[in-house]
Amino acid sequence: MRMRKKKHLEERLEACAPVMLKMQNQNEHANDPLDDELFFDSMKVFGNNNPLHLEVGCGKGKFTAETAQANPDVLLIAVERCREAMVVAMERVIGEGLKNVFFIDADAALLPELFAPGEVDRLYINFCDPWPKSNQKKRRLTHGNFLKKYRQVLKGGGQIHFKTDNDKLFDWSVEEIPQFGFTLSDVTRDLHAGGPVGVMTDYEAKFYTEGKSINRCVATMVDWTEPEAADRGEA
Repeated sequence: MRMRKKKHLEERLEACAPVMLKMQNQNEHANDPLDDELFFDSMKVFGNNNPLHLEVGCGKGKFTAETAQANPDVLLIAVERCREAMVVAMERVIGEGLKNVFFIDADAALLPELFAPGEVDRLYINFCDPWPKSNQKKRRLTHGNFLKKYRQVLKGGGQIHFKTDNDKLFDWSVEEIPQFGFTLSDVTRDLHAGGPVGVMTDYEAKFYTEGKSINRCVATMVDWTEPEAADRGEA
Protein backbone atom coordinates (compact mmCIF):
# COMPACT_ATOMS: atom_id res chain seq x y z
CA MET A 1 0.00 0.00 0.00
CA ARG A 2 1.38 3.40 -0.98
CA MET A 3 1.80 5.96 1.78
CA ARG A 4 -0.44 9.02 1.45
CA LYS A 5 1.47 12.07 0.26
CA LYS A 6 2.42 14.26 3.20
CA LYS A 7 1.23 17.85 3.30
CA HIS A 8 3.97 20.41 2.56
CA LEU A 9 6.43 17.57 1.98
CA GLU A 10 9.09 19.61 0.16
CA GLU A 11 9.09 22.33 2.81
CA ARG A 12 9.39 19.74 5.57
CA LEU A 13 12.24 17.96 3.78
CA GLU A 14 14.08 21.25 3.38
CA ALA A 15 13.71 21.93 7.10
CA CYS A 16 15.32 18.53 7.77
CA ALA A 17 18.36 19.23 5.58
CA PRO A 18 20.81 19.16 8.56
CA VAL A 19 20.24 15.41 9.00
CA MET A 20 20.01 14.47 5.32
CA LEU A 21 23.18 13.37 3.54
CA LYS A 22 23.58 14.12 -0.14
CA MET A 23 25.85 11.51 -1.68
CA GLN A 24 27.85 12.31 -4.81
CA ASN A 25 27.15 8.89 -6.28
CA GLN A 26 23.41 9.51 -6.23
CA ASN A 27 23.62 11.79 -9.22
CA GLU A 28 26.16 12.67 -11.89
CA HIS A 29 28.91 10.39 -10.58
CA ALA A 30 26.83 7.21 -10.48
CA ASN A 31 28.57 5.69 -13.52
CA ASP A 32 32.09 6.95 -12.84
CA PRO A 33 34.97 4.48 -12.39
CA LEU A 34 35.59 3.35 -8.82
CA ASP A 35 36.98 6.33 -6.93
CA ASP A 36 37.39 6.55 -3.14
CA GLU A 37 36.53 10.25 -3.25
CA LEU A 38 32.99 9.44 -4.40
CA PHE A 39 32.11 7.26 -1.40
CA PHE A 40 30.86 8.25 2.03
CA ASP A 41 33.80 8.70 4.43
CA SER A 42 32.84 9.00 8.10
CA MET A 43 36.27 10.34 9.07
CA LYS A 44 36.03 13.19 6.56
CA VAL A 45 32.40 13.97 7.38
CA PHE A 46 32.39 13.51 11.16
CA GLY A 47 36.05 13.44 12.17
CA ASN A 48 35.96 9.98 13.75
CA ASN A 49 35.99 6.29 12.91
CA ASN A 50 33.07 5.29 15.09
CA PRO A 51 31.23 2.12 14.01
CA LEU A 52 28.86 2.72 11.10
CA HIS A 53 25.45 1.04 11.15
CA LEU A 54 22.93 1.24 8.31
CA GLU A 55 19.19 0.82 8.57
CA VAL A 56 17.60 -0.21 5.29
CA GLY A 57 14.11 1.27 5.34
CA CYS A 58 13.50 3.34 8.47
CA GLY A 59 9.74 3.89 8.26
CA LYS A 60 8.66 6.61 10.68
CA GLY A 61 11.86 6.35 12.69
CA LYS A 62 11.01 4.91 16.11
CA PHE A 63 13.71 2.25 15.81
CA THR A 64 16.09 4.75 14.22
CA ALA A 65 15.81 7.35 16.97
CA GLU A 66 15.85 4.94 19.90
CA THR A 67 18.77 2.93 18.50
CA ALA A 68 20.82 6.09 17.94
CA GLN A 69 19.98 7.32 21.43
CA ALA A 70 21.03 4.01 23.00
CA ASN A 71 24.32 3.94 21.05
CA PRO A 72 25.81 7.46 21.10
CA ASP A 73 29.22 6.20 19.93
CA VAL A 74 27.74 4.61 16.79
CA LEU A 75 26.99 6.52 13.60
CA LEU A 76 23.59 5.38 12.30
CA ILE A 77 22.53 6.11 8.73
CA ALA A 78 19.00 5.28 7.60
CA VAL A 79 18.54 4.57 3.89
CA GLU A 80 14.93 5.14 2.89
CA ARG A 81 13.37 5.56 -0.56
CA CYS A 82 9.92 6.67 0.67
CA ARG A 83 10.29 10.36 1.40
CA GLU A 84 6.84 10.55 3.00
CA ALA A 85 8.00 8.16 5.72
CA MET A 86 11.54 9.51 5.93
CA VAL A 87 10.44 13.07 6.68
CA VAL A 88 8.55 11.83 9.76
CA ALA A 89 11.66 9.95 10.92
CA MET A 90 13.89 12.98 10.35
CA GLU A 91 11.54 15.28 12.26
CA ARG A 92 11.54 12.76 15.09
CA VAL A 93 15.35 12.68 15.24
CA ILE A 94 15.64 16.47 15.09
CA GLY A 95 12.99 16.85 17.78
CA GLU A 96 14.98 14.59 20.08
CA GLY A 97 18.23 16.44 19.42
CA LEU A 98 20.17 13.39 18.24
CA LYS A 99 23.57 14.09 16.66
CA ASN A 100 24.65 10.61 15.54
CA VAL A 101 21.92 9.70 13.04
CA PHE A 102 21.51 10.79 9.42
CA PHE A 103 19.41 9.87 6.41
CA ILE A 104 19.91 9.11 2.72
CA ASP A 105 17.09 9.23 0.19
CA ALA A 106 18.02 6.14 -1.84
CA ASP A 107 17.21 2.54 -2.71
CA ALA A 108 19.04 -0.33 -1.00
CA ALA A 109 20.28 -1.51 -4.39
CA LEU A 110 22.53 1.57 -4.51
CA LEU A 111 24.50 0.80 -1.34
CA PRO A 112 27.70 -0.26 -3.18
CA GLU A 113 27.61 3.03 -5.06
CA LEU A 114 27.30 5.05 -1.85
CA PHE A 115 29.62 3.32 0.62
CA ALA A 116 33.18 2.13 0.22
CA PRO A 117 34.01 -1.58 0.55
CA GLY A 118 34.24 -2.56 4.22
CA GLU A 119 32.79 0.75 5.43
CA VAL A 120 29.78 -0.69 7.31
CA ASP A 121 29.83 -2.65 10.58
CA ARG A 122 26.16 -3.57 10.84
CA LEU A 123 23.02 -3.45 8.73
CA TYR A 124 19.45 -3.53 10.03
CA ILE A 125 16.52 -4.85 7.99
CA ASN A 126 13.26 -4.47 9.90
CA PHE A 127 9.82 -5.53 8.66
CA CYS A 128 10.55 -5.14 4.98
CA ASP A 129 7.97 -5.80 2.28
CA PRO A 130 7.69 -9.62 1.99
CA TRP A 131 6.93 -9.54 -1.75
CA PRO A 132 4.99 -12.82 -1.36
CA LYS A 133 4.55 -13.85 -5.00
CA SER A 134 7.18 -16.18 -6.45
CA ASN A 135 7.83 -13.83 -9.34
CA GLN A 136 8.58 -11.03 -6.85
CA LYS A 137 11.29 -12.79 -4.83
CA LYS A 138 14.14 -10.77 -6.37
CA ARG A 139 12.64 -7.70 -4.72
CA ARG A 140 12.99 -9.17 -1.23
CA LEU A 141 15.73 -7.44 0.76
CA THR A 142 17.05 -10.85 1.81
CA HIS A 143 17.35 -12.14 -1.76
CA GLY A 144 20.82 -13.18 -2.89
CA ASN A 145 21.12 -10.22 -5.25
CA PHE A 146 20.77 -7.85 -2.29
CA LEU A 147 22.96 -10.00 -0.04
CA LYS A 148 25.79 -9.69 -2.56
CA LYS A 149 25.41 -5.92 -2.46
CA TYR A 150 25.52 -5.92 1.35
CA ARG A 151 28.71 -7.98 1.18
CA GLN A 152 30.30 -5.19 -0.85
CA VAL A 153 29.91 -2.62 1.93
CA LEU A 154 30.13 -4.74 5.11
CA LYS A 155 33.39 -5.29 6.95
CA GLY A 156 34.65 -8.83 7.42
CA GLY A 157 32.60 -10.21 10.29
CA GLY A 158 29.97 -7.51 9.74
CA GLN A 159 26.39 -8.39 10.57
CA ILE A 160 22.85 -8.15 9.27
CA HIS A 161 20.14 -7.97 11.94
CA PHE A 162 16.87 -9.07 10.38
CA LYS A 163 13.37 -8.90 11.90
CA THR A 164 9.99 -9.68 10.36
CA ASP A 165 6.49 -10.67 11.39
CA ASN A 166 6.06 -12.59 8.13
CA ASP A 167 6.69 -16.27 8.83
CA LYS A 168 6.95 -17.30 5.17
CA LEU A 169 9.49 -14.57 4.43
CA PHE A 170 11.52 -15.60 7.46
CA ASP A 171 11.47 -19.30 6.52
CA TRP A 172 12.61 -18.39 3.01
CA SER A 173 15.27 -15.98 4.27
CA VAL A 174 16.96 -18.39 6.70
CA GLU A 175 17.42 -20.72 3.73
CA GLU A 176 18.60 -17.98 1.36
CA ILE A 177 21.02 -16.04 3.56
CA PRO A 178 23.58 -18.82 4.31
CA GLN A 179 23.94 -19.51 0.58
CA PHE A 180 25.65 -16.13 0.16
CA GLY A 181 28.42 -16.24 2.73
CA PHE A 182 26.68 -15.56 6.03
CA THR A 183 26.37 -17.68 9.15
CA LEU A 184 23.15 -17.43 11.16
CA SER A 185 22.85 -17.02 14.93
CA ASP A 186 20.23 -15.88 17.44
CA VAL A 187 17.50 -17.37 15.28
CA THR A 188 14.13 -17.04 16.98
CA ARG A 189 10.53 -17.22 15.86
CA ASP A 190 9.16 -15.47 18.94
CA LEU A 191 11.59 -12.73 19.91
CA HIS A 192 9.48 -11.22 22.68
CA ALA A 193 8.17 -14.46 24.21
CA GLY A 194 9.73 -13.60 27.56
CA GLY A 195 9.03 -9.87 27.37
CA PRO A 196 10.25 -7.01 25.16
CA VAL A 197 13.74 -7.46 23.70
CA GLY A 198 15.75 -4.57 22.31
CA VAL A 199 14.45 -1.54 20.45
CA MET A 200 11.15 -1.98 18.64
CA THR A 201 9.94 -0.39 15.42
CA ASP A 202 6.52 1.28 15.27
CA TYR A 203 5.08 -1.81 13.59
CA GLU A 204 6.77 -4.12 16.06
CA ALA A 205 5.36 -2.30 19.09
CA LYS A 206 1.88 -2.62 17.59
CA PHE A 207 2.38 -6.32 16.83
CA TYR A 208 3.67 -6.93 20.35
CA THR A 209 0.53 -5.47 21.94
CA GLU A 210 -1.53 -7.70 19.64
CA GLY A 211 0.40 -10.80 20.74
CA LYS A 212 1.89 -11.42 17.28
CA SER A 213 5.18 -13.36 17.18
CA ILE A 214 8.26 -11.66 15.75
CA ASN A 215 10.97 -13.56 13.88
CA ARG A 216 14.60 -12.47 14.19
CA CYS A 217 18.07 -13.64 13.22
CA VAL A 218 21.61 -12.31 13.00
CA ALA A 219 23.68 -13.04 9.88
CA THR A 220 27.47 -12.67 10.17
CA MET A 221 29.52 -12.28 7.02
CA VAL A 222 32.26 -14.86 6.43
CA ASP A 223 34.68 -15.55 3.59
CA TRP A 224 32.82 -16.72 0.51
CA THR A 225 33.44 -17.25 -3.16
CA GLU A 226 30.47 -17.02 -5.47
CA PRO A 227 29.95 -20.32 -7.32
CA GLU A 228 30.17 -20.42 -11.07
CA ALA A 229 26.83 -20.44 -12.89
CA ALA A 230 27.23 -24.15 -13.74
CA ASP A 231 27.76 -24.98 -10.06
CA ARG A 232 24.49 -23.24 -9.25
CA GLY A 233 22.67 -25.28 -11.86
CA GLU A 234 22.17 -22.29 -14.17
CA ALA A 235 22.26 -22.64 -17.91
